[in-house]
Amino acid sequence: MQEQAESVNILSAIANLQSAQEYQELNWEGSLEDYLKLIQENPRVTRNAFQRIYDMILSYGVEDLVEHKKRITRYRFFRDDMHNGRDAVYGIDQSLNHLVDIFKSASRNYGTERRVILLHGPVGSAKSTIVRLLKKGLEEYSRIPEGGMYTFAWTNIANDVEKEVFALLNDELPGPMREDPLHLIPTDQRDRLIEELMRNSRDPKFPMQIEGDLCPACRQMYRELTRRYKGDWFKVMDDIKVRRLVVAEKDSIGIGTFQPTDEKN
Repeated sequence: MQEQAESVNILSAIANLQSAQEYQELNWEGSLEDYLKLIQENPRVTRNAFQRIYDMILSYGVEDLVEHKKRITRYRFFRDDMHNGRDAVYGIDQSLNHLVDIFKSASRNYGTERRVILLHGPVGSAKSTIVRLLKKGLEEYSRIPEGGMYTFAWTNIANDVEKEVFALLNDELPGPMREDPLHLIPTDQRDRLIEELMRNSRDPKFPMQIEGDLCPACRQMYRELTRRYKGDWFKVMDDIKVRRLVVAEKDSIGIGTFQPTDEKN
């Protein structure tokens, strides 16, 4: 009886650590209209990947120091205080500042967003550690309100042919690229939508933009539903479910990791 009571106490302690409210926030679901209301409340939801990384780094704070008569900027993010400094990076402030400047430039559409970022250096120069920090940081940033991002799934998939063509889960087709729901807005209507959203936005100074198009799988589904509903865009959007997106490397959500297998390549 005593062992059973101790087991119950342990389970109760574990249960108390679980937050129902956090679960509901991280598993938020709504319509496209609900998502547009979220954007009006917080336009930063529409940030691209570079903007999110840059804001994530800044969210940990910045220190301006003077060493050897030189002004140095240090980003606290690279101290890894959230994990007791396990992956902290020191001694390469110039290289870290250059990396952050690249993120800053890309976040403002200065051209670097179209380039591949390559970390190059000798063994032990913290290349893998920096990448690991960024991945962990994005995972944790996507779980807090400031870093919230959203994607969508197609629902009410009733056609047997569509079920065979697409990989469905509970009669739903999650977007394989987990893209922004704003990609569903027709290209020729995007400027007008942004203008309307910014008119009633709480942060009208944020430069909202819609970048990119639907992935091939979603374009195919979009065409099929448009044909089914005879061009009624609102009915097509009724089959859309917007949900919160939480980055997770283990589940290949938002982060893709490639491990080279050929030691000579």
